[in-house]
Amino acid sequence: MSQPPDGLPVYRVLTGPDDAAFCRRVSEALALGYRLHEGPALTFNGENVIVAQAVLWPEAGSR
Repeated sequence: MSQPPDGLPVYRVLTGPDDAAFCRRVSEALALGYRLHEGPALTFNGENVIVAQAVLWPEAGSR
């Protein structure tokens, strides 16, 4: 498949609290065929650790 399913963009940044729901969202993107783009970024908002993880559709990186 040369394009992501359901009209999703080739590059996505997933963000949210560092919890099981965020991990599931990243896992779902990987199951669709996305690949991690570098490591995650972390910050603290005073209450929670917030994480951002970029994912890239594999064919997008080969152009």
